[in-house]
Amino acid sequence: MMMAVAELKKVTKAYGNKIVVDAVNLQIREGEILALLGPNGSGKTTILKILAFIENPTGGEVKFQGEKVNFKNTEKVRLQSTLVFQKTTLFGTSVYNNIAYGLKMRKVPKETRDREVKKALEIVKLEGFEKRNARKLSGGEQQRVAIARALVLKTKLLLLDEPTANLDPKNAGILEEVIDTVNRENKTAIVMATHNMFQAKKLPHRIALMDEGKITEIGAPAEVFGKLSKNLARFAAVDNTFTGTAKATASGTSKVDIGNNVQIEVTAQRQGATAVFINPQDIIVSKTAVESSARNVFKGKITEIADLDSLVKLKVDVGKPFTVQITKRSFSEMGLCLNAEVFITFKASSVQVL
Repeated sequence: MMMAVAELKKVTKAYGNKIVVDAVNLQIREGEILALLGPNGSGKTTILKILAFIENPTGGEVKFQGEKVNFKNTEKVRLQSTLVFQKTTLFGTSVYNNIAYGLKMRKVPKETRDREVKKALEIVKLEGFEKRNARKLSGGEQQRVAIARALVLKTKLLLLDEPTANLDPKNAGILEEVIDTVNRENKTAIVMATHNMFQAKKLPHRIALMDEGKITEIGAPAEVFGKLSKNLARFAAVDNTFTGTAKATASGTSKVDIGNNVQIEVTAQRQGATAVFINPQDIIVSKTAVESSARNVFKGKITEIADLDSLVKLKVDVGKPFTVQITKRSFSEMGLCLNAEVFITFKASSVQVL
């Protein structure tokens, strides 16, 4: 049996009378990647903070490497666990200084610091970035510097809060590779909070599904996704994840009926209960129906508009709510506004079947 790096036993955390973590039992095994998968507010970040010893549990006990943690004195264990937050805060100085900071605090000699920083930069694919100003890097690069800063400390536990949340697909892909490499090469146990089902399906060895402060299910990704349980379906409130019933078509594809007269065509051949996901970036928005080979075209209304710097996130209700991401430029050029009627189009091949 693998040894547990950390263990939570009936751990509860309350702020006032609001319980955010509710009697959670969880073991983190040596060398594994464990994903905490759940919607916002399900308690994922709080568990990470407890495992980083920066939040005290209200009840229950936490063990680290087999020993009970005394939350009145966490200095020693704190050096063995490091949390990379979703919003990266880097110092306004060089990448080298940012990464070497923790080593400097631990009085590690300069020669070793140089070597470790270089090694960490190679792992996060930012070789030669030592002298660059950390705050002038792109979001994805900053996130990788934050992970490098955690890596050099060689802690037993690396905790990542939504590591790819605000990144474009290319940077998210690089970061996922980095997480995989760190785990494989350094055998570091990693716990990551995510609400991205696809990340949870391919990266971790185990997934813990979270809902309202509780762990509702835990197991290997294939097990958890194979069951399409109620919890997963509830959790499928993730943008563009729908559950429905699939039927094969004559042309070798399948149509998944997700209710309200919305049928999504997919390339996979499926029969029966099926969950599907469409990446918001794979959906084309237009004011008139687009002439294309895409099998999925739906007419709907814009019900929500959110501004994300250079992108605009839209909710389009076509009987079911779809989230779509378009550039600010397309948004202005089409003169879109709330309640505007639009068409959404996506290919059968862009639908991922869970």
